Amino acid sequence: MKCGSDRWIRRAAIAFGPYWSLLTLAIVLVASAPANAQTKWDYTKVVGPEKCAECHKPTVAVWKNTHHYSTFTELPRRKEANEIAQKMGLKRIKAGSLCLDCHFTTVVKDGKREAVAGISCESCHGPAAGYLKRHSEFSGKKKGTETEAEKKQRWADSEAAGMIRPKNMYAWAKNCYNCHVVPQEKLVNVGGHTAGSAFELVTWSQGEIRHNVWYTEGKSNPLASPEQRRVMFLVGLGVELETALRAVGEATQKEKYAVEMARRAKRGELIFAKLAQTISLPEIDDILATAKTAKLKLNNKAELNAAADKVAEATKSIATKYDGSKLAALDALIPGKDKYKGTPKQ
Repeated sequence: MKCGSDRWIRRAAIAFGPYWSLLTLAIVLVASAPANAQTKWDYTKVVGPEKCAECHKPTVAVWKNTHHYSTFTELPRRKEANEIAQKMGLKRIKAGSLCLDCHFTTVVKDGKREAVAGISCESCHGPAAGYLKRHSEFSGKKKGTETEAEKKQRWADSEAAGMIRPKNMYAWAKNCYNCHVVPQEKLVNVGGHTAGSAFELVTWSQGEIRHNVWYTEGKSNPLASPEQRRVMFLVGLGVELETALRAVGEATQKEKYAVEMARRAKRGELIFAKLAQTISLPEIDDILATAKTAKLKLNNKAELNAAADKVAEATKSIATKYDGSKLAALDALIPGKDKYKGTPKQ
């Protein structure tokens, strides 16, 4: 299979039209797509959202009004979800890891995984067993009394133990895209599951799931700043391309999964070509050059993973090197508030 032909480029240009159509076409409000082979997660270290809720009540209040929360009860009732489960040989939605990996939060009890919630805190911020106590203890002092040095060390220790903080944009974006974009090959080809959703990081993160309430003590839930949204926009596009390249490398058959993932990768190339015309950034040029040379075909895992690694490094550089203040040229391309997926409620 090879999906990088001139014919595909011409079709993409016709089908997707203006640049924003590349990102917004057929966006549907979906809780999440199932996990892919790239996801690496230590489920034995998941503690469940109730532990986080002890200190993060305003955040949990927002979460309980999201599709991330309601999927716990709604997904098992959906006819199409159960049809997919049956095709995959699962008797119950909550009985198999193909569904558990992305649609639920699970804890291990008596050696078995048990779904205790929908998509929740640890789905994005990492399994908490290693960092929960250190993160919440305020260095053994009352809140507001630890020194700046103690606070800095506490955060460093928490991150070292697996906590993904909001500032680590690349890491949490990876968690988003690993579920929203790349299902497992068998799940698509055999189960009939959609090959990911039309996910875009700003559109979805600034909608109903937005929970910027910690530093306002729940008094407000502001949007990310324009500068942050610019960086977020680029990071999301980079992570999507990286994820798609790895997915094509994982594909084993010239079926729907491989074709859809190759199309997503090729679309990513077209988007970065547009970005390169919009703003001068060495990381964008590097990503575009990598995408252009990546051969989107079966049995090319090593080369595609190497290409994905290059895209990942450039994306990480964008996430850490730029504060968005000099990226205003992107504003015309970034989706506005009217495109956000719902609004947060408390």
